[in-house]
Amino acid sequence: MRTTTGWQAVGPTALRRTSLERRDLRPDDIAVRVDYCGVCHTDLHALHAHDPRTEAPLTPGHEFTGVVTGTGAEVTAFSAGDHVAVGNIVDSCGVCAMCEAGQENFCHSFPTLTYGGTDRQDGSTTLGGYSREYVVRDTFAYPLPSGLDPAAAAPLMCAGVTVWEPLRSLGVGPGTRVAVAGLGGLGHLAVKMAVALGATTTVISRTQDKRDDARKLGAHDLIASTDTQQMATARDTFDVVIDTISAPHDLAPYLKLVAMDGTLSLLGYLGPVTVEAMDLLIGRKKLSSAGSGGRVATAEMLQFCADNSIAADVEVLPSSQVDTALARLRRNDVRYRFVLDMSDLD
Repeated sequence: MRTTTGWQAVGPTALRRTSLERRDLRPDDIAVRVDYCGVCHTDLHALHAHDPRTEAPLTPGHEFTGVVTGTGAEVTAFSAGDHVAVGNIVDSCGVCAMCEAGQENFCHSFPTLTYGGTDRQDGSTTLGGYSREYVVRDTFAYPLPSGLDPAAAAPLMCAGVTVWEPLRSLGVGPGTRVAVAGLGGLGHLAVKMAVALGATTTVISRTQDKRDDARKLGAHDLIASTDTQQMATARDTFDVVIDTISAPHDLAPYLKLVAMDGTLSLLGYLGPVTVEAMDLLIGRKKLSSAGSGGRVATAEMLQFCADNSIAADVEVLPSSQVDTALARLRRNDVRYRFVLDMSDLD
């Protein structure tokens, strides 16, 4: 086994620095020195649900960038010194219909998650990127295109691909009218990508307070969801509404904004929802969702971001301040994504 240093959960709001074990390199593995790891709302949920007294150890982190330090005997795509990015999926069955379609994120036997997942060969629990080293199957690591800042690119591997997937599958491009509900870690990247794809893009936020931020991100307009007149005026306007709001909320006002034959894509809140059929019937509207992306889409997203100078707006903190980052994230006190600098684990 290989030994590294990382942050392990000791309760719902705290982590401690400790020694972690990584597997020895298999023939198709690479070892990655983790330089920057994003902090995701999923990490908060995982920590809150985890009981360190009865469950396997938990080390969060599933969006990171770093440098290859070692390769297995059969690896040809990477060499030591290469800059790479890793997302929230590190393996899949490879043979089901979804995997064969390049949608490993929908693997019928469930993809192996970067942390809290089950290794498909030895059954061990995967430990995430809040650590100095990660060992990953080579086909689930991605070359980091030159021109992308490694810290700002880390959130692309979760938040970025999560919004990229519906934007691409729904055919967003020139002439498309897109609204993005919620201007957080997901939402600000959805705005940047929709604008770069050529869509007329509007932000939907509770108030007008984020109008300047929306404009800086490239949005053409902002609608306050609490302003009944603005919402009424925008009825049946948007071909695609990307809903990144992470808390439970009423979907009806957002469905009313969807144009005829348009789609509301629910990305932020993935719990139970209630929808009136008439809100879909009137205008033949569609409700969909998405999550993460397959290998082809992830590589495509990274190259698109490099070509269009898109990266997350991040606040970088040393990994020793991970508890601070998580506490502030709970309060939504970040614009728009925390990233941990893991070099202090040396």
